[in-house]
Amino acid sequence: MISRKFIFLFLPTLIFTDKVGLMRVYSNIDEFESVACPVLTTGTFDGVHLGHKKIISRLLEIADRSSGESVLLSFNPHPRMVLFPDDTRIQLLSSQKEKIKLLEESGIDHLIIHPFTREFSRLSSVEFVRDLLVNKLGIKKLVIGYNHQFGRNREGTLEHLKEYGPVYGFDVEEIPAEEIDNVNISSTKIRDALSEGNVTVANSFLGYSYSLEGDVVRGKEIGRTIGFPTANIEIRENEKLIPKDGVYAARAEVNGKQYNGMLNIGYNPTVEKGKTDDRRNTIEINLFDFDDDIYGSEIEVELIERIRDERKFEDLTELKNQLALDKTETNRILAG
Repeated sequence: MISRKFIFLFLPTLIFTDKVGLMRVYSNIDEFESVACPVLTTGTFDGVHLGHKKIISRLLEIADRSSGESVLLSFNPHPRMVLFPDDTRIQLLSSQKEKIKLLEESGIDHLIIHPFTREFSRLSSVEFVRDLLVNKLGIKKLVIGYNHQFGRNREGTLEHLKEYGPVYGFDVEEIPAEEIDNVNISSTKIRDALSEGNVTVANSFLGYSYSLEGDVVRGKEIGRTIGFPTANIEIRENEKLIPKDGVYAARAEVNGKQYNGMLNIGYNPTVEKGKTDDRRNTIEINLFDFDDDIYGSEIEVELIERIRDERKFEDLTELKNQLALDKTETNRILAG
């Protein structure tokens, strides 16, 4: 069942400090309010997957043992979007709003989402540690993930941090690579799995079901004519990773209620002439036992398992028959 209910849209140009549940959120390092013993980790944390949660768990443990408070320093936009603005291949596992909610659920005390700019990227490793982590945040302990790098040209390493720690008065702990079935978890591996349609693998690495969120918009409404009406979803973030085309068993939340359904990602080859360079693929879901008007509503869809490839059928009757089989398979998967 979907339990994540997003609270607000976090705009990168908005400067404020706000309270989200028990976690305080800051949109700039300068907005951070000093605490007695800040225990910090830093990184992009895209997707907040099981590897990230390993780091966060250790962060919380050390903060509790030290009678301190956990602080996570992240960045917006994603550094690659600033450093490689022409790279259209950049795809993210979580929107800013999704990441905030996932981190809130993890139990973090303080979340800083600092603007990442070209000027910021030019900070040397010692400037990053001395000027930001020590002078502005006052860290006492630093917890970092496997092979963490930071500062200009990613020059900073664990060895640098171990040198800086005694000089500036903080301890450093590195968390080794988290593994599942001897596969090193990383955001890259999760992106690859989703791009191949392997949502079950991606979900096992994430520790939750990958989701898509957007607004319900009008489509061609052809599905309604064959007994399978669909809600067309418009994703707000262009950088959000869309899994491989195909049909998926899914769960959805809309207007505070939850439904089972089957999701299609693709170009509707049965009713369209085929993929063209000027048309994006569509994302639409058939919600079971549902016939409300939800145009304009916000919808969140969790992908549970990929059922099949999208393919072209001879006519709408053949498509309808296949959709009936897909629904049976979806119900079987979601009942398991």
